[in-house]
Amino acid sequence: MRIATTIFLTDETVTPVRLARELEQRGFAGLYLPEHTHIPVSRRTPYPAGGDLPREYGRTLDPFVALGQAAAVTERIGLGTGITLVAQHDPVDLAKQVATLDHLSGGRFTLGVGYGWNVEEAADHGVEWSTRRELARDRMALMRALWSAEPTAYEGEFGSVQASFAFPKPVREPRGPVVGPRTLIGGGAGPKLFAAIAEHADGWLPIGGRGLTESVPKLRAAWEEAGRDPKDLQVVPYAVLPDPGKLAHYAELGIEEVVLQLPPGGEREVLRVLDGYAAFL
Repeated sequence: MRIATTIFLTDETVTPVRLARELEQRGFAGLYLPEHTHIPVSRRTPYPAGGDLPREYGRTLDPFVALGQAAAVTERIGLGTGITLVAQHDPVDLAKQVATLDHLSGGRFTLGVGYGWNVEEAADHGVEWSTRRELARDRMALMRALWSAEPTAYEGEFGSVQASFAFPKPVREPRGPVVGPRTLIGGGAGPKLFAAIAEHADGWLPIGGRGLTESVPKLRAAWEEAGRDPKDLQVVPYAVLPDPGKLAHYAELGIEEVVLQLPPGGEREVLRVLDGYAAFL
């Protein structure tokens, strides 16, 4: 099983360059970074985990800039977002960012896609909360058009693009309906999410990794109903606090990669936790 990591990198934590080098030297499989452009102080939307919103949410580095630094000082580790709030981006600009990072890293990028939880943050980006999933789906389709080998136009409900020359292209070849980098969708288990994964992704990024015994068979059924090859489905438990029993259970489910949560701390604290996680490599 590949052991990757995630962390809220901020202006107060270990740097992306230092962390990426340490991960590669120690044999970890990858680094995934979350995204929040800002956190409005009104805080009307409750924190999904309960209690006060942790300080790091309002201080996160831009994941694409940080991962670009990580790519420049490494050769092997995977680089991903966990997750990119696609509805909050201009899709033409985002397609260029994603393709450039994937190209410069030699195809090491994973686009983790999510729908978000902070209504106020999304509103400042002009996102209508009730249609954010449809908006994200539309923007993903537009990006796939720009990533296609030949100039391809797209006309959607929320946006369009003319047939265009758009380079660089993501490194990976198309996989069924998926064009672009490795793409995983995050979110809670359910028919809507599983249909979206089967339609335009390589797999699922379930936060915390709970309830997979019941959920994974349902996802596999939706995947196969959509005509996707069962062996291609990827399930990557995300932001996991590990123990040997949990990882053994994931292996029994056929899971080949897990993303462990690192604390949003300074260099000394983060490297100490990495030393502990090394037992799982």
